[in-house]
Amino acid sequence: MSHDSTHGFSTRAIHAGQPADPSTGATVIPISVSSTFTQAAPGDHKGYEYARSGNPTRAALETCLAAIEGGERGLAFASGLAATTAVFQALLEPGDEVIAAADLYGGTFRLLERVFKPWGLKAKYTDDSSYAGFAALVTPKTKLVWIETPTNPLLQILDIAAIADVAKKAGALLAVDNTFASPYLQQPIALGADIVVHSTTKYLGGHSDVVGGAVVGGKVLLDPVKFFQNAGGAVPGPFDCYLTLRGIKTMAVRMDRHCSNAGDLAEWLTAQPQVAKVYYPGLPSHRGRAIAARQMKSFGGMISLQLHGGAEAARRFLTRTRLFSLAESLGGVESLVNHPATMTHASIPKAIREARGVDDGLIRLSVGIEDVDDLRADLLAALQ
Repeated sequence: MSHDSTHGFSTRAIHAGQPADPSTGATVIPISVSSTFTQAAPGDHKGYEYARSGNPTRAALETCLAAIEGGERGLAFASGLAATTAVFQALLEPGDEVIAAADLYGGTFRLLERVFKPWGLKAKYTDDSSYAGFAALVTPKTKLVWIETPTNPLLQILDIAAIADVAKKAGALLAVDNTFASPYLQQPIALGADIVVHSTTKYLGGHSDVVGGAVVGGKVLLDPVKFFQNAGGAVPGPFDCYLTLRGIKTMAVRMDRHCSNAGDLAEWLTAQPQVAKVYYPGLPSHRGRAIAARQMKSFGGMISLQLHGGAEAARRFLTRTRLFSLAESLGGVESLVNHPATMTHASIPKAIREARGVDDGLIRLSVGIEDVDDLRADLLAALQ
């Protein structure tokens, strides 16, 4: 056994599912590229038959994902949306209801509205993301409650334990998209969630060089998700799995720097005359700060902001940063600036998006691990 559950987070991240290779002694898990596996006789094999169904490098990643999220089973997918699709498809049926907070990643909203609605799934969204807000939407048909915390892109904080209670009373499952927080900062299963989903593209991979997804939860609960993983086939390749494992090893030290940089910059941004509003869970003014302090180890690396001057000011700012690259995605070592209205949340109809507060003036920062003085100087130059 390469780890045990009593080990600390970083020890699990580096060792879980990753013993030295028994045949060669290789310390790092090999990238197993074979698409097929030779059998001694029909059905007599060493645990692997065909790489869509299972691969040694992927198995190592899945073991590690379960260990760092505190789940019994981890399943790796080709993208975060493939992981999300697997949860909806494997655990729900036409006629079932999903409840979600209105502030939601655009890709998840698009999936619910344009892929699963025609299939027969009903999705309802609440602007009130408190216990009462979710409790008010629950019906006997509610089978899944889906939340993000912090949310994308307005960084609202949802009380996982309270919403888990709502789901439990309704006989529904609670799934938490833990992408923005990362397993290092937040452990939804320990707080009562049934399922955790990730875009491993973000903080888990951490270097903007791999796309992937993950589902973590109880072994029996995830049986149908595992079946769908094989039947649907949206699996990551072995090199993607290797890169994700490599990223996970340094997650703790990266997250500490993401959080300290973002905390410094959020505080500094609130004092800039050009800035109208800063969304960051660590600020004393943030209404979810007390919950975040209770359920997160630190406040994360994401900041959203509004400038005085709205959309026009935002457009100027977005083209003037030098260290913050104007790009989709988040969670890499390098800093990124994003315009949710035209990028990550463009798939949400304008009227709905703006009613939720994602207007053309909103800017989202993924704060990297560069020297914070350089990042501050970059933002200052862009603001002026």
